[in-house]
Amino acid sequence: MERTTSIELFFDLVYIFTITQLAHYLTDHLDWRGVARAGVLLGLVWLVWIYTVWVGNWLQPDRTPVRAMLLGVALGSLLLSAALPAAFTGSGLLFAATYAVVQVGRTVFALWAVRGQARLSDGFRKSAVWMTGTGALAVTGGLVDVPARELIWTAVIVIDVLGLATGFPVPGLGRARPEHWEVEGGHLAERCQAFILIALGESILVTGGTLTQRLDRVTIAAFLLAFAGSVALWWVYFDRSAPAGVAVLAGAGERTGRLGRLAFNYLHPLLVAGIVVTAVGDERLLSGPGERTDVASALVVLGGPALFLAGHAAYQAVLGQPGWASRGAGALLLLALSPVAAAMRVPLAAAAGLALLVTVGVIVADRLPGRWSPQRRGPRSPLR
Repeated sequence: MERTTSIELFFDLVYIFTITQLAHYLTDHLDWRGVARAGVLLGLVWLVWIYTVWVGNWLQPDRTPVRAMLLGVALGSLLLSAALPAAFTGSGLLFAATYAVVQVGRTVFALWAVRGQARLSDGFRKSAVWMTGTGALAVTGGLVDVPARELIWTAVIVIDVLGLATGFPVPGLGRARPEHWEVEGGHLAERCQAFILIALGESILVTGGTLTQRLDRVTIAAFLLAFAGSVALWWVYFDRSAPAGVAVLAGAGERTGRLGRLAFNYLHPLLVAGIVVTAVGDERLLSGPGERTDVASALVVLGGPALFLAGHAAYQAVLGQPGWASRGAGALLLLALSPVAAAMRVPLAAAAGLALLVTVGVIVADRLPGRWSPQRRGPRSPLR
């Protein structure tokens, strides 16, 4: 299996800023409309990142042209991130135009780079048509006011999801078949694991930044609780599931493209969203650990870990891994506790403690005898 290269890691560093921007946006707009807008922004940003990862999987990132493409996408991603806080107000056109240029430009580059490889050329040719259409639609959304902008950008995500699910069908050209996407599943899994690490690292940066504003015993205790929560999420994802997932994807054969599409394009954004929401909850916790939990606080302090566990349960179920039931049960329990915590007005520290206990319970369940068995690594991709 090819390891992640330094240029890919450098590209990922841009998204530390992106996740920070998303967390701050959600913190400043913690209502239902703000949550929906943050979800749309995350969806668009994720489309840029995940398609770039797929291209890097098919090509050789250490080749100079591919490096130049990754650096160009990194620059575009920085512009996206800078425009993100005002994407629904004054910076909408900049955000949309940057999104369109990056999506179309990267796809055209990939089409040039894989010339002579019939299956890959066919897939990129069809996806280029869809990327051009969704890019133009995104720019249209940047030209109009809300709420039309929200609806159009949501449509961009929905159309992209439908296009990927159906193989980007184009009249007269047919559609691309997932079994023809000759990817190295282990490398793809490692790339998505790197993004999860970035998101978790950003959550620690948010809590650390809040801690520096008030270094007293109560705030330090709240910081330790928030840090323990981040460690617990890391443990749930990386302790046994991550290496097992790499092994499953590496040995999936012709199913790799189909599994990768579902596990990474569709499900991993839920994990990232859970981490972002949890980071917002941690910031609230540090700002006032003794404050009473209201509905908004319950949804971020308890709902963030619930969303993460639900996304990871679906991911494990898709890959046929054990542990998905305990994660699903943990997510349901946290969702059930959210209205209870808000109704009883428990302190934020108590709500965070409940979230930590449920997450630790999932970790303990993973340690039950016979839950995990060694996975056999599959053959290398013929493209590697």
